[in-house]
Parts: sequence; structure tokens; C-alpha cells
Amino acid sequence: MPALPETAPLLADRTATDRGSVRAVLVAAVLGFFVITLDTTIVNVALPAIGDAFGGGITGLQWVMDGYTLMFAALLLSGGAVSDRSGANRAFAAGMALFVAASLACGLAPTLGVLVVARVVQGAGAAIMLPSSLALIREAFPDPVRRGRAIAVWTIVGSVAAASGPLAGGLLSHTDWRLIFVINVPVGAAALILLAHVPLSPRSAAPLDWVGQVSAVIAMGSLTFAAIEAGAHGYRAPAALTAFALAAVAVAVAVFALSQKRGKHAMLPRNLIRSRTLKVASANGFAFLAAMNGTVFLYSLYLQQHHGLTALAAGLVFVPMTVLSAFLGVPTARLTERYGPRVPIVGGLLLMGASLLALAALPASAPVWLMGLVMIPVGSCGSLAMQPTTGMLLESVPARQAGVAGAVFNTSRQIGGTLAVAVFGALFASQAGALHGLRVSLLIAAVLAFIAATGNLLPERRPVDVQGN
Repeated sequence: MPALPETAPLLADRTATDRGSVRAVLVAAVLGFFVITLDTTIVNVALPAIGDAFGGGITGLQWVMDGYTLMFAALLLSGGAVSDRSGANRAFAAGMALFVAASLACGLAPTLGVLVVARVVQGAGAAIMLPSSLALIREAFPDPVRRGRAIAVWTIVGSVAAASGPLAGGLLSHTDWRLIFVINVPVGAAALILLAHVPLSPRSAAPLDWVGQVSAVIAMGSLTFAAIEAGAHGYRAPAALTAFALAAVAVAVAVFALSQKRGKHAMLPRNLIRSRTLKVASANGFAFLAAMNGTVFLYSLYLQQHHGLTALAAGLVFVPMTVLSAFLGVPTARLTERYGPRVPIVGGLLLMGASLLALAALPASAPVWLMGLVMIPVGSCGSLAMQPTTGMLLESVPARQAGVAGAVFNTSRQIGGTLAVAVFGALFASQAGALHGLRVSLLIAAVLAFIAATGNLLPERRPVDVQGN
């Protein structure tokens, strides 16, 4: 396990009671982020075993993945609002309780349909929990330097969870794939116990934006459904056309945009809508998780179906990127403190893009160990780019809006991951063949990474001086 930033500087100048509370906040937030992130990748290598148990083909397996990330993405904005308006610790506890209950339901699911529904509920719990975990850190660490180090701990653990998910899934599914869900129960219980020692967070009485939330769910849900069903049945299938129509209506009418502009209690404050920092951070998050989730999803299937690997062996292929990602958190924090966030963000995204291009260029006869080595920068981007992106975003918003800002950022991440699984899965299952679909998907992911890197380099627009000075 890599060395984490020293806890002494994080807890300096506080009483013993304060230090205990701050430590409990950090550990609870880290545990919450760990299980949320783990569940986006731990399922991947177990998908063939789930398919053998329930059937459903690749379309069913895509829904096992996207049922979670879709609801996660769709409800994150409301999750941020719940965090800011009901108090971060109350929201975190409610989200964790729902997540744990849904995880148990996943582990006991008798059919594929029940599993998908339970995954949807899991995503709802994660959507409430994630923004509140960032808000808890924002409250516990008012000093920017110490907050940056706390975020480094939070991000390191998240990166380890994302990268180690395939290995953990392979180990657990070697015994029983249901264990990949049941493992969340004791971890969630530990976080809830820690949270009981944390003082209540301040809250606001403003109501939720139901119009904006419903329109967001319809738009994202129909778009994801369209991508998955079109890949399975062709883009002229009635179900796909219906879903595309729903997405087009939701966008054309601009219900969500109008609700944010004119609503009295909009989910997105106007200052956040105008924030360039939030836009850049969202683009970074979208590109990173699209590439990360898409790569792990595709190779989990490809290595087992076309290279004959077991779930455990497929999980071992991801170990190299797990190890390096785990060790980059502390150096990234120091690099950010010295040179600012732009250097590690741009560097991480460029390395990720180059790695994806290299993966796409590998011949079909390439050894599995070489694939694992070339994947390393894909996982490393989690520490190099996402860690300073998160800190940069929280520094740019008032404390009272930390939950909503974190929700917008993580919504973009989850949308990227959700659409990647839907679109890349469709390409992988297309008539052109799995290898062709894999390569095209990797090229798309690489382009996204390069575009996001470029966005961080563009100069910020300055207000026009009407007097010409």
C-alpha cells in the first residue's frame, strides 16, 4: 500500500476532539468513495459468470454495468442539492444505507432483471453519497493546503479502487460472483459507525428542483437505452428510434436548461453555470471515465472470450496499472503544490491518450502481458489528472456550493463512463468483429483524452474593455 500524505499536517491546530472528528470524516468519506468507485469496475471481470448464470447476452451485461452508472449520473445533481440542503453528513448516511441495502439485494438477486433493478438502486445511493463525501471534506478542512492533502488521500483511494476492481472481482468471482456485491456491506457499516462521531453539518431549507431532475433522468436514460438497444438490434430498430426520439425531445425542448435558467430553486446556481473551471473539470472527468470504464469493460470481455483467460487471470492483467496508480497520489499532490494543477492534468491526459493509441495499434497476436503494460497510463491518469482537477474545482467555489459543484463534476464523469460502456459495447458486438470494435473504441477514447487536454491549455477569456484600455 502506498504511503499516504502525513496525517499530522492535516490535523494540526485542533483539539483532541476536533482531531478525532476530522479523522472520522476523512476515513468515512474515503470508505464511501472507495465502494462507489469499486462498483464501477469490480463487476467487469465477473460479467461472463453473470451471463452464464442468467443469460441475456451482451445487452444484458451492458445493463448490469450501466444500470448502476446511469442512475448514478442522473441523480448526482440532486444528490449535490440534497447534500447542501439537508447537511452533508445526513445525506452521506442516507446514501450509504441505501447503497448497502441495494448491494445486499444484488448479491441475493435470483434473476438478471432483479440484479439490474438492484444496481439501479445502488446507483441512486451512490449519487447521494458521492457529493456529500466531498462536502464533508470541504467542511472538515477549511485550510486550502490541508484540504488539498485530504483530497489527495480521497483521490488515491478512489484510484486504487477503480484500478483494483477487476482484480478484486476476479478473486471474488473465482469463489462466487455474488461476493463482489456482498463485500460492500461491512465496508458501508464501518463508514456509518464512523459518521456517528461527526457533528451535524449545516443545511439549507430550499426545496429540490424536481423539473430539472426529471428532465435529466429522461434525457440520460433514453440516450443510454438508445445506444445499448441500437447496438443489439441495429439503429433502425423501433426501440432504438423511440429512445433517440425521447432524447431529442428532451434536448430540443430544453426543459432542463429552462428550469435552471428560470426556476426559483434550480439545481445549478448561475455562477456555476458560467464557471470556466467547472466546464474544464467536467470535460476532464468525462474523458477520463469514458476511457477508463470503456477500456476495463472491453478488455474484461475480450481477454476472457477471445484469449481464454479466467476471471482471475483477466483481473491480474490490470495489476500493473493498479500498482503505479496507487503510488502516484502523493507525488501528484506535491507536483500540484509546486507547479499548479495544469501540469499534472495535461500530462496525465496526454499519457492516457498515447496509451490508448498504443493499445489500438497492438496486433491480435500481442501477448497479454504487453497489453497489461501498455494499459498502465490509463489507470495512472486517475491520480495525475483527476486529483488536481478535483482540488482545482473545490478551490473555485464557495463552501456552501461544494456539494453541487462536486455533483456536476462527477455527473460528467459518470455520463462518460455510462456512454462508453453503451457505445463501446455496441461496437464490440457489431458484425465487424470484436477486435475491430475494440480498436475503434480505443481510438474514440484517445481522441476524447486529447480534446480534454487541449481544453486545459486554452487561455481564459478576459472581459472586453469597452474603453479600449
